[in-house]
Amino acid sequence: MTATILPAPLNAADLSAEQKRSMIARLQALADDEIVLAQRDGEWTGHAPILEEDIALANIAQDELGHASLYLELRRELDGSDADQLAFFRDADEYRCARLVELPRGDWALTMLRQFLYDAAEALWLSSAQASRYAPLAGVAAKALREEKFHLQHSALWAERLGRGTPESARRAQAALETLWPHAAQLFAPLPGEAELITAGLLPDPEAVRERWVTLVGGHLTGRCDLDVPPLPAASEGREVHTAHLAPLLAEMQAVARAHPGAGTW
Repeated sequence: MTATILPAPLNAADLSAEQKRSMIARLQALADDEIVLAQRDGEWTGHAPILEEDIALANIAQDELGHASLYLELRRELDGSDADQLAFFRDADEYRCARLVELPRGDWALTMLRQFLYDAAEALWLSSAQASRYAPLAGVAAKALREEKFHLQHSALWAERLGRGTPESARRAQAALETLWPHAAQLFAPLPGEAELITAGLLPDPEAVRERWVTLVGGHLTGRCDLDVPPLPAASEGREVHTAHLAPLLAEMQAVARAHPGAGTW
């Protein structure tokens, strides 16, 4: 029997200039998703339906910011960029988050359904990214996945509770799903120049992740939540196109940093 020789793991110094550009674009998109969703989740602090959920969602938001920090550290290793500059001193048109995370927080049903759709996508992507030939990404994926599994469990239980709760909670859950669903496909749209990284085993195949996501999410929402799930539309626009909701969110998030630039060095 001939032994299978696996490709050697790669580090930042092993990537070509083009590979670095494409990897940076993906890392920034991942970080932007986490930053913006963390802000939306943080809007529930002091307003969640019960104290336990107030604490839980605040912790999830902190985890999301932690994941963003991990992705931005990987970017720093590639181009020397500064995480605070990227988070607080880019305008909305420079962000590359998916529109799903930009939407206003809405009611509790919308927040939990969005969280479930996003958590499932992130958990599946991270699970695949653990096998990346890019060793720094594989390590970050393994670390972030441990937390993301808890996020997914939490949001999946809430989706079920809402879908099978009262007629009012079921109505709100279905309405939330219909609002969110058209934006979900953008989570799986490949970025320009990413095909080479996917072929080289440096990034997960987004189409394979999407197929697993449709099976997981569709099965849970129909089988455990009694919700009607429409076919997933194709992503119609790239991540450079945003809703009108992103700019006000970033303006609030960035206000202190921009009013006092350099305050972190006091």
